[in-house]
Amino acid sequence: MRMTSPTKIMLIACGSFSPPTPMHFRMFEIARDHFEQMGTANVVGGVISPVHDSYGKNGLVTATHRCTMIKIGLQSSDWIRLSEWETQQEEWTRTRLTLQYHQNFVNSYLKDSNNRNDQHIPSWIPEGLKKTAGHVQMKLLCGADLLESFATPGLWKDEDIEAIVGQHGIVVVSRAGANAEQFIFNSDLLSRYRRNITIVTNWITNDVSSTLVRRLLNRGLSVKYLLDDYLIEYIKKNGLYGTNDTEQLINRSAAVLTH
Repeated sequence: MRMTSPTKIMLIACGSFSPPTPMHFRMFEIARDHFEQMGTANVVGGVISPVHDSYGKNGLVTATHRCTMIKIGLQSSDWIRLSEWETQQEEWTRTRLTLQYHQNFVNSYLKDSNNRNDQHIPSWIPEGLKKTAGHVQMKLLCGADLLESFATPGLWKDEDIEAIVGQHGIVVVSRAGANAEQFIFNSDLLSRYRRNITIVTNWITNDVSSTLVRRLLNRGLSVKYLLDDYLIEYIKKNGLYGTNDTEQLINRSAAVLTH
C-alpha cells in the first residue's frame, strides 16, 4: 500500500500583540508538536501578522513598536517569523484578506520556477521553502477566545468565517477542560467545515495575556519572568504602556486623590 506524505502547512497568527507574550509564541510550538505527533501534517513555517494601527484597540501602541517587540521575542526561534504586510497597508485588513494574501504569495512563490520573485522575498517566507514538494496550506492559528468570537454579533461576517475555515482551515489551541468542541457543535457553519478545524489541547496553563501585562506595567508593577528581559527593557526604554516615570507618578497621584 502506498503511503501518502503528510500535508504541508504554514501557521499564521493574527492579532494586536501589544505587547507580544510568551504564549503568543508558545502556541506555535504546541501546534507544531501536535501535528508531528499525529503525523497529519508537516509544519514548514510560522508567521505572526500584527494588525494595522487603525484597528483602534485599547492599549495598541504603534506598529513600529509592536513589530520590534515581536522581533525581540522571536530572536531564539528558527522557524516563526514576522510579517509586516498588514501594518504596511493603508488601513486595517480583515483576517480573511490577510490569510488570502499570504496564501497567494506562497502559491506564486512555489510556482515561480524561474526564481523571478527571489529578489523580493519577504522575510516571513521560510528558508528553503522551494525545496518543499507540493502545495503548502496556510492555516490560521488562534486561541479558543478567537474561535468563540465568531459568535459575537456583528464582529465577523459569515462569508469571512466561511472563507477562513473552508478555504484555509484553523488550528485552535485550547486549554484543558474548555468547550471548543461544544462551541463548534453549536454552530451550523463551523460544523459544516469541522474537518478543517484542528483543536490542540494546551496542557500547561498560561493565563498571562497582553491585557494583564499592560495593567501591571501601567501600575508600575514588575513583569519580570512574564516577558522576555530584552522585551521588558525595550518597553521601559521607550516608555510604553505607562512605564514613563512621569506618567506613573501622575497615575499614582490620581489614584491617591480618588480615595
